[in-house]
Amino acid sequence: MTCLHAFRTRLSIWALLGVLAVLLPGCAVVTAVDVVASVAIGTVGLAANAVIGTARIAGSVVGATADAVLPGSDPAP
Repeated sequence: MTCLHAFRTRLSIWALLGVLAVLLPGCAVVTAVDVVASVAIGTVGLAANAVIGTARIAGSVVGATADAVLPGSDPAP
């Protein structure tokens, strides 16, 4: 996620919250803010899990390649 994309995402969330604050009564605004925050946090968590999973797969591939190419290395248990 680039800095510009993150800024636009935050800006759009704040714009949505501003519109909701004008159009909805107090309790509904709190509920809507809670929902928007939960969705944003969930999205970031999913993106982080995808990056971590990709790094693990890449690490496994690099390790297997090194084991196959380097002479005299013992296979991992």
